[in-house]
Amino acid sequence: MNGLLVIDKPAGITSHDVVARLRKIAGERSVGHLGTLDPMATGVLPLLLGKFTRLAQFFSESEKAYTGTIRFGFATDTYDADGDPMGPATEPDLTLDQIRAAASRFHGEIEQMPPPFSAKKIGGKPAYKLARAGQPVELRPVPIRITSLEITGVEGAEASFTISVSAGGYVRSIAHELGRDLGFGGHLSSLRRTQAGPFKLDQAHLLEELEPLAGDIAKLEAHCVHPRSLLPEMPSVTGDEQALGRLRNGAQANLPEFSHAPLIKIFASQRELVGIAKRVVGTLFQPVVVFSGQ
Repeated sequence: MNGLLVIDKPAGITSHDVVARLRKIAGERSVGHLGTLDPMATGVLPLLLGKFTRLAQFFSESEKAYTGTIRFGFATDTYDADGDPMGPATEPDLTLDQIRAAASRFHGEIEQMPPPFSAKKIGGKPAYKLARAGQPVELRPVPIRITSLEITGVEGAEASFTISVSAGGYVRSIAHELGRDLGFGGHLSSLRRTQAGPFKLDQAHLLEELEPLAGDIAKLEAHCVHPRSLLPEMPSVTGDEQALGRLRNGAQANLPEFSHAPLIKIFASQRELVGIAKRVVGTLFQPVVVFSGQ
């Protein structure tokens, strides 16, 4: 089965757990997610299936949007509610204006320190494995972009927020640093991804919704994002028999209709995606990714 399914990930399981369950549902071993969600987080988790896993390279820079809450009063070692407290809990009396003022620095291009419990590699090993083993975790700041961060409300020691952040940004780190800046400590108490690149919650399906369809490829494919809607920045073109034959064999072909586009999606029919091609010069395109025998 080839396609992209958007899953509404439940809390309490890893993104890898979602992949494992979808492999059983679809009967497809090649399944990969586009951006990990922590176990406590819920929401949009796009997964590529079958030959479409080769499209992952084109989604790497997708921005993500979230809603969530930050609990002020104590920090945790993982920067979220799944971690161990790093001190006694307090009940700070914070106003909405105070939190918004402190949050104003989290905007635009910034340098962010990833959490010690993260998948960032240190000497080839994920940081979280070193942290769990009690070994030193020496991470370096990485550049990220925060398009927007709005503190939408505060109730007691907990503030609600919405955020849009570039790929590779950790909302947990923002919660941790905001708590530190306010002088009370803080951690991410809930998180829900509402959008990943072009994929939104209204496109997402619950695993429980898909499990009764196990083995029924036609019905599962009907729940996939339409192939022509994938990678919307790339125009879609239906090639003629001669051009498709050349592209499927790795040869260059002329596709004058989209000579202005650097990358295009090539179709053999309304739904059959043949591959991705890049413009070489003028109307001449070279295949980058080709799917054969779908």
